[in-house]
Amino acid sequence: MFETLSEKLQNALKHLRGKNVLTEDDVAQALKEIRQALLEADVNFQVAKSFAARVRERATGKEILEGLNPAQQVVKIVDEELTEFLGGSDSKAQLTFAAKAPTVIMLVGLQGSGKTTHAGKLANFVRKQGRHPYLLACDIYRPAAIKQLEVVGGQVDTPVFTLGDKVDPAEIARQGVAEAAKLGLDVVIIDTAGRLQIDDNLMQELQRVKAAVQPTEILLVLDAMTGQEAVNVATGFNTALNVTGFILTKLDGDTRGGAALSLKTVVNRPIKFIGTGEKFDALEAFHPNRMASRILGMGDVLSLIEKVEQQIDAKQAAEMEKKLRNSSFDLEDFLDQLRQMKKMGPLQNLLGLIPGVGNQLKDVKIEDSHTARIEAIILSMTKQERQEPALLNGQRRRRIAAGSGTSVQEVNRLITQFDQMRLMMRTMMGGAQAGSRRPANLPGALAAAAGKHAGSNKQNKKNKKQRKGFPFR
Repeated sequence: MFETLSEKLQNALKHLRGKNVLTEDDVAQALKEIRQALLEADVNFQVAKSFAARVRERATGKEILEGLNPAQQVVKIVDEELTEFLGGSDSKAQLTFAAKAPTVIMLVGLQGSGKTTHAGKLANFVRKQGRHPYLLACDIYRPAAIKQLEVVGGQVDTPVFTLGDKVDPAEIARQGVAEAAKLGLDVVIIDTAGRLQIDDNLMQELQRVKAAVQPTEILLVLDAMTGQEAVNVATGFNTALNVTGFILTKLDGDTRGGAALSLKTVVNRPIKFIGTGEKFDALEAFHPNRMASRILGMGDVLSLIEKVEQQIDAKQAAEMEKKLRNSSFDLEDFLDQLRQMKKMGPLQNLLGLIPGVGNQLKDVKIEDSHTARIEAIILSMTKQERQEPALLNGQRRRRIAAGSGTSVQEVNRLITQFDQMRLMMRTMMGGAQAGSRRPANLPGALAAAAGKHAGSNKQNKKNKKQRKGFPFR
């Protein structure tokens, strides 16, 4: 997410961090690099210019340049201004819900932006909050659009309302909302039609749907990979519909990120969600301050904690902590934690939320497919072997390798890494109390292990043949 922009901004600030005394020329050079990085990321020219001007104004004051730690103060200013450009520290990432149910959320956007998929993601998101969503199929033009929404609804356990493709979308929306109220469903998500480009017919239809149901939220789904064009699309939709926010999709791809940095300033509407993958749980509420921290390489521990808390309850965490403290954490526990962690998303993204780890891993390819090989090895062990790894002698390891379709070297490597992780996990627990809000046991240990694997580029090349990409490539 924003890899190129993040790397260039961090490099620009790195030159400042090594200096005890800053001059206006030092700040000017750093700002030149920052402005260039923003422009290369497809940020609107005026936005990039305004950003640099605001940072310069705050960073060249006498109290900053002659302060005890001027470099850190400049980094702090960049972080604060980046947060402001992304939406501000007080930006409301949460949805607005109607005082009287049902809350109506209308998804709009161009064809191919991912409206139908994100209707399912949004339904899954609100369902996890204890609400009862209802999907409305108002795209009557695209072939199989209604069928696609029905399939999506089935995958996220959400009912779908449809009147076929011969009824006006505004009437479908009106009847769908009425049906939701009758059934006691409290969130209605309307999947509307799109076009390849903005036109009068599209906008008139969307305006009729809006008038028919008076939605609480009108969320524009934007493809982040379209770059600056996303801002132009956002301006057009906002002028016609007065949108309440954006869902920015495909942020897990090789996007330059300019759209995210420009939207709030140019269109003056907040980004409410970001799509970070293809799975239906790959939708995150957008927090400008957390995203700024990610871009500047400072991690996002709060988002990591939230992901962990969604998968591991307090009772499980307390039981796991107890096992760690009395050294009874075994390979069965490890497998259970590994499976829970897989539900949180790609491992590379997860570790990138931990401060400092993302930089260490930028040249290391971590593939989630390798966890399947780890599972195969552990499942090829007997229950006693999983509970007592000390039993794994040479003969047993050869049998496990044959049973899992791996090599003895891979089995040996897993056992060694498990021992290292168990030690690190026990060390990381420190004096923490059960149920405290700290990052999950396994992600922290995997991060530490990944950091050891990352090492220097020279060491990476030296160990490449030995590692063979398992579990980190």
